[in-house]
Amino acid sequence: MKTAFAQRRRALQRLLAAERVGSLVVTQPANWYYLTGFTGEAGALVVSRRGVALITDGRFVAQARTETSGVRIVQQTGSLAASVGQFLKSAGGGKVGFDASQITVGQFRVLRKTAGGRARWIAAAGYVERLRRRKEAQEIAQMRKAAILAGQVLEDALKMLKPGVRELEIAAEIEYQMRMRGASGPAFETIVAFGERSAYPHARATAKRLRKNELVVLDLGAILAHYCSDITRTVVVGRAPARIRRWHRAVQEAQSAAIDTVHVGVPCGEVDAAARRVLAGYRLDRYFVHSTGHGLGLEVHEDPRVAKAQKQTLEPGNVITIEPGVYVPDVGGIRIEDDVAVHAERTEVLTRVPRDLIEI
Repeated sequence: MKTAFAQRRRALQRLLAAERVGSLVVTQPANWYYLTGFTGEAGALVVSRRGVALITDGRFVAQARTETSGVRIVQQTGSLAASVGQFLKSAGGGKVGFDASQITVGQFRVLRKTAGGRARWIAAAGYVERLRRRKEAQEIAQMRKAAILAGQVLEDALKMLKPGVRELEIAAEIEYQMRMRGASGPAFETIVAFGERSAYPHARATAKRLRKNELVVLDLGAILAHYCSDITRTVVVGRAPARIRRWHRAVQEAQSAAIDTVHVGVPCGEVDAAARRVLAGYRLDRYFVHSTGHGLGLEVHEDPRVAKAQKQTLEPGNVITIEPGVYVPDVGGIRIEDDVAVHAERTEVLTRVPRDLIEI
């Protein structure tokens, strides 16, 4: 794995050279891990064409030395921003890239002041994320395991769905079972929504108790060896009425159409449009209130975005979710979500749970 970290750093250094950026300040934890293997909670990475330095406080110095290879470890003195600025000043300044979305105004002011006048600050958002977008074979293998784990947890959670159980109980059991199977935790706060609350795409679990003949939306993801999965299924506790069957069939067909559109070179907006066309045919498109999917990896939301009018094309190594839904206020919602890996000559659905309507 250390070889992979070194290769990623060299790829970033080549990108910096091409963009004529002398140094890049990396302040996002997922990016630290991607480039070095460091899993600490505080720090900043300074990547230049000459080398890589990780600046962190005394709590994480020993950990950083254990987890990284080929990286200079610098213990901060004072605030992190001031320490990074001093490091840049001692390195001679030059063009320094930073991501304004990952740093506060106050931190930037300290950086600029302590780095001195020789540092010329330039906007350099998304450099590491550009590399992370294309997963390596070993990353996809890990995400496949995370996806299978999440599916196993979901199928076990279905056995708990009986009238009287609370949303919070199901969510707690799901996250417990993730850890019991080796996950470090949930990729996001587990969504468990009963009845009319299933019409809220990001409903948080509450003390609501399940009643017979209600819809249930379960949306969960696990982090396994740093990589995320994300899966959603919709269940009816009882016998589904005709309109619910129709809605579920529409969402299932919309998801299948979107998955069938996923190929190298296809714009992400076309994948989104494929799902919307199916829902429009059922006159349900106005109840689809979010994008069709998103990138997945070290974070649960990454590039590329699978949304309306997105022109970015799919590349080998992309891993995306496909998750169309229908949400009818005061009635309920239906969503089906799977994780899809884009390979050079094929696509692969990483999640393995059947997509048919589940009635319990």
